[in-house]
Amino acid sequence: MKPDRVAFTEKRVADLKPPAAGRRYAYDARTAGLAVCLTSAGARTYYIYRKVNGRPVRLRLGTTSELTLDMARKTTVEIVGGMIKGIDPQAAKRAKRQEPKLRQLWAVWEIHAKAHKRAAGYVEDCRKWTKILEPWAGDRRLSAITKRDVITLHAKLGTENGPYLANRTINLLGAMFAKADDLGFSGPNPTKGVQRFPEEKRDRFLHGDELPRLFEALKQAPPLIQDFILVCLLCGARRSNVQAMRWDCIDFVTRLWRIPPDQSKSKVVVVVPLSLPVVAILERRREAVNGSPWVFPAPRAIGKTGHLVEPKRSWHALLKAAGLWDATKGPLDKKTGIPKGAPTLHLHDLRRSLGSWMASGNVSMTIVAKALGHSELRSTAVYARLAVDPVAAAVEEAGNAMLAAGNGSTASGNGEQNRPTLITTPT
Repeated sequence: MKPDRVAFTEKRVADLKPPAAGRRYAYDARTAGLAVCLTSAGARTYYIYRKVNGRPVRLRLGTTSELTLDMARKTTVEIVGGMIKGIDPQAAKRAKRQEPKLRQLWAVWEIHAKAHKRAAGYVEDCRKWTKILEPWAGDRRLSAITKRDVITLHAKLGTENGPYLANRTINLLGAMFAKADDLGFSGPNPTKGVQRFPEEKRDRFLHGDELPRLFEALKQAPPLIQDFILVCLLCGARRSNVQAMRWDCIDFVTRLWRIPPDQSKSKVVVVVPLSLPVVAILERRREAVNGSPWVFPAPRAIGKTGHLVEPKRSWHALLKAAGLWDATKGPLDKKTGIPKGAPTLHLHDLRRSLGSWMASGNVSMTIVAKALGHSELRSTAVYARLAVDPVAAAVEEAGNAMLAAGNGSTASGNGEQNRPTLITTPT
């Protein structure tokens, strides 16, 4: 049957008789490739119909209510011109349909993270994906995630959860997009150029007046939490390593704990000396765990690790009881608009406390670095100023003694009558 060919006008297209059933096509006698599809329901839709490499290609343009005839003709001329040059107009649509989604990219990243990151880092990535990125992304394809989307997410997380989590989440998303070429995606990384929140370098540690309050509050905590906090404080190990502490890595004879490479930040074995108080805690734990391979087994296998994960609620309750909680800070409550409060001390600050007290005791930075498992001394730089304090005190004392001797005074003290005269010399 010969196809209908009509010199299209708006009126002629509107007057075309629809089929009794199914659909039929009418073709424009003036513009090669332009057709109207008529259905028994009365719908009229512009199409491009042309053979490419011997294969028929039918491309939908839009209904007659969406496009004018003039628009349909101009679009047809442009697309048919490209088809003559060998451009397949369906290729872009097929590529769009086949484009990977963020959940597929996560599957790639998860394999990478499990193989190359520390166990704690992998667990943190999984948590950010499950709690934040997966609900946010939904079923979106990679090209549908824009820089504006990322900026909005970053701002929302900063307001509700704080700058640290916001920055780390965007960093994870950016690292995931850096692996997108493994899925054949060559589009832009939407996290590129997103300004991170400023982060204050923490040098917080437990001071002498805070330790009694923390220890008093610890008395009310469950034994598992008590022991965990004390081991974190007295070992100086990273929280994640203490959480995953295993009995087969502890030598009670030599009082050494060997952290395996897959759990250490430096990817090498870290040997942690155990003080006698820590050994006493571990012996108590060994009796309490009832054969578990973990020193700190979880009450229930949260995240299927079998061991304790970050006890955030218990830690916050402990800080509130110890008066180490700032009720004026933290993310705002969505209902009341009042800050939820924020800890003045983080679990990682327990590790920093050991290093700080060692440095304040004039222990060398090399020994502090070794005790904390730092592979580079620059990681211990935060403690350097604390190590200077006793040195500064000794310098001041010696200087005052010399000034006193130079002025013929043997007295010491801070009174005006004993204050030595400062001797100045020309430069």
